[in-house]
Amino acid sequence: MKISRFKTTLVDVPLQKPIATAIHQIKSTGCVLLELETDQGLVGESYVQTLNAVRLDALQQMLLGFAHQVEGRDPHFVADIWRNIWHEMNPIGHKGFSIAALTAIDTACWDLVGKAAELPLHKVFGACREQVKTYASGGLWLSQSIDGLVEEAGQFIEDGFRGMKIRLGKPAIADDVARVRAVRDAIGPDIELLADANQSLTVKHAIRLGRELEQFNLVWFEEPVVYHDHRGCAAVRAALDTPIAAGETEYTRYGMRDILEAAAVDVLMPDLQRIGGLSEMRRVAAIASAHEVPISTHLFTEHSLCIAGSEANCISVEHMPWNQALFNENMELSEGMIAIPERPGTGFSFDKEAIKRFSV
Repeated sequence: MKISRFKTTLVDVPLQKPIATAIHQIKSTGCVLLELETDQGLVGESYVQTLNAVRLDALQQMLLGFAHQVEGRDPHFVADIWRNIWHEMNPIGHKGFSIAALTAIDTACWDLVGKAAELPLHKVFGACREQVKTYASGGLWLSQSIDGLVEEAGQFIEDGFRGMKIRLGKPAIADDVARVRAVRDAIGPDIELLADANQSLTVKHAIRLGRELEQFNLVWFEEPVVYHDHRGCAAVRAALDTPIAAGETEYTRYGMRDILEAAAVDVLMPDLQRIGGLSEMRRVAAIASAHEVPISTHLFTEHSLCIAGSEANCISVEHMPWNQALFNENMELSEGMIAIPERPGTGFSFDKEAIKRFSV
């Protein structure tokens, strides 16, 4: 089997309504879709994204710049393809769009490997579970009123979630505490509640806020400080009983290693796009396991499920619905758990009509 065509498509998927975190204003996700067609008729699919479609053309050009590394290659040589791209990107650096391009190519190759074997990828990798815990992440934004938070929290429970994440980052600690209290009172003690400050706080502010939030039994306090301040994050972790989660904004196993060596997190949150694909995500899971730290994947829910189904220390995946309209298949949610798909490859395929609708 050889890869005979390298095809990219640009789409811009609007959110149901604009949202805000402490550091983001988001109205859409712009995606570069990658299709690797083979001489046997199989197609490997993946995507990477930018918020609000900003610099989407640049991301596409980065992908196209590595096309020569896969055209004419057998996708089963995914490890060699990954290594060659890694070496080629040295002059431009191993972060940013170069890693995003590597992620798209690596994930599409693995999708082909699974399809060729007629197996879901979690079984190709070595399966450890059939379903995984998730939490609703597509709501409870900083831009919402308290009444809006309470209403949406109730809807998440009706939809089958048993956990949800609220965003923090108001200037006054009392305001963040009031928002968390309202949601906790609405959902009761048995629904899991997570909180995300989106890197918006100073160390001292994060510690003061974290101490106020201890009473609400949070699953974790996510990205309390700017992502590169590993020492600061470690200081917050040392001061609080609530577990600290971070890692989504760092790149590759080397960024994850630095976080782990700084003892900055209780839960590591690798992001598929910034990690460097499924190959590197598996390496990161192994590194985290050696530090006795669990992982919980960030965004890219559909394509991260094969990792959750094959890495024993993956305790959950983030349920983010932003790009679900791009796929023919739906994620299967029941009682707070998502089923690991049994379909070949990643288990998800692009909806051609949706692509036409969202095409840039």
